[in-house]
Amino acid sequence: MMQPDTPASAPQAPGFWQAFAYWLRLGFISFGGPAGQIALMHEDLVERRRWISEQRFLHALNFCMVLPGPEAQQLATYIGWLMHKTRGGLVAGGLFVLPSLFILMALSWMYMAYGDLPAVAGVLYGIKPAVTAIVVSAAYRIGSRALKNRLLWGIAVAAFVAIFALNVPFPLIVLAAGVAGYLGGRFAPHQFAPGGGHGTAGQASGAAVIDDSTPTPPHALFTWARFWQVLLVFVVIWAAAMAALTALCGWDGALTQMAWFFTKAALLTFGGAYAVLPYVYQGAVEHYHWLTAPQMMDGLALGETTPGPLIMVVSFVGFAGGWSQALLGPQALLPAAVLAATLVTFFTFLPSFLFIFLGGPFIESTHGKLQFTAPLTGITAAVVGVIVNLAVFFAFHVLWPRGLAGPFEWTSALIGIGAALALFRYKAGVIPVVLACGLAGLGTSALRPFIH
Repeated sequence: MMQPDTPASAPQAPGFWQAFAYWLRLGFISFGGPAGQIALMHEDLVERRRWISEQRFLHALNFCMVLPGPEAQQLATYIGWLMHKTRGGLVAGGLFVLPSLFILMALSWMYMAYGDLPAVAGVLYGIKPAVTAIVVSAAYRIGSRALKNRLLWGIAVAAFVAIFALNVPFPLIVLAAGVAGYLGGRFAPHQFAPGGGHGTAGQASGAAVIDDSTPTPPHALFTWARFWQVLLVFVVIWAAAMAALTALCGWDGALTQMAWFFTKAALLTFGGAYAVLPYVYQGAVEHYHWLTAPQMMDGLALGETTPGPLIMVVSFVGFAGGWSQALLGPQALLPAAVLAATLVTFFTFLPSFLFIFLGGPFIESTHGKLQFTAPLTGITAAVVGVIVNLAVFFAFHVLWPRGLAGPFEWTSALIGIGAALALFRYKAGVIPVVLACGLAGLGTSALRPFIH
């Protein structure tokens, strides 16, 4: 659609159901990771529909960038809440996730039920090196933006050594990086000053429904009474769900442990999904054995091909864990998998809603600059080192699937190099790269009987 003119008068405020339709549509088309999703919302909400002004949009985005969790989903929740109170935030944030959950569960069922078929195995063979290239690309993108000086490079290298060589838990790395950023902000502020904007600013689009000068709506004003009320409601919801799971399954039951583990993971997703994946791998694969390392890589590939936040890969982890553990018995694998995936999604995203409903009124009422940029800068630098570790881990399992004593997978290496060239040299999108590599893997598996 063509961008409209920029009249002085604001458009008519959207009704709840008009906004509902938009958030539902967004949930089905929000491909491209957080950068693409934020750019899409900016184009729709700031430039075309003019529901919110440029400065109010960026103000909300800055807040969401500081929070743990998927910033694009939280930004949608924030804007929905600002326009239509709590129900608007629940709808906007929920519809950002639900289409992806349903699509991912359908793909996960096909994978778990038919993943051993030669054709499916061939496609996955080609996708795995593509995922490795995608993770390397993510490390490069974040690193080129975040590592602006030697101090930040040092934090990134230290984080890589800590998780790769010393096996330091991810939460401790995040904590140490945050402390380093805080100290750096005090003693070397120029080294830890925030960078430029998020790439969404553009020309003024005219008056907006929520404009720069629009007063903060009554429901968005900060009061301590509302703060404690919101906190109490979310604590009660979380505690009631955990108590029910503990009563039904016991504390050591798989569903209860999934709920507890992904609650912790949700509080550690600084820097996006790639940053928390090593923590999820440590817990889901190595500690709980809910799924295998190859299945984790396949789940990431499936997550890359669905709309919504990439952290939705945790839903695949839950699905695979519910299926492989036969939590409801061997005759009910699909219901168990759906239950586990839904449960994991609920506990992963519940904190995101809490952060917006709890902190949004403070941000809207003060319109002041956030004071957490230096610790966030330190954490972001550490995230680069953690993501590089993830890329090394994936590359090892792709190129030496049977360990270093086994053969080197030259075909996987060539597919991975092709994917890297497409991403770095030709700026290809993630989905075309994944599809092309899947076809390459399918072709390779079909030709393999004639080659050997």
